[in-house]
Amino acid sequence: MIFNTGAALLDAIVLAVVSKEPEGTYGYKITQEVRQVIELSESTLYPVLRRLQKDECLEVYDMECAGRNRRYYKVTSRGWAQLQLYESEWRQYSEKITGLFEGRRDLTAAIKEGKDSTECGEG
Repeated sequence: MIFNTGAALLDAIVLAVVSKEPEGTYGYKITQEVRQVIELSESTLYPVLRRLQKDECLEVYDMECAGRNRRYYKVTSRGWAQLQLYESEWRQYSEKITGLFEGRRDLTAAIKEGKDSTECGEG
């Protein structure tokens, strides 16, 4: 994908993935599910998980699996509230961008806000 994925969008995507599992899920599985929508390495994922844990959006617990401990992540009540905010903001943002691409957004306001029509070779 050619668009950069900022921290807030990464947080929103990870919270959405983790929220699908009521009892929580583990890092490798989160990585695989996130990769269905954006390119992401495990080295990028774990700082996001730590940030969400520090912000009290995720709780962490260990569970034994095949003789080894596996770290699980689960959305907290604060995480659910943050996810709802992200979803609301994303819907508004994506509707505006889609409207712009489809020609439904009035660009006159943008020009009045200081965009010069001589930019990009016009005029």
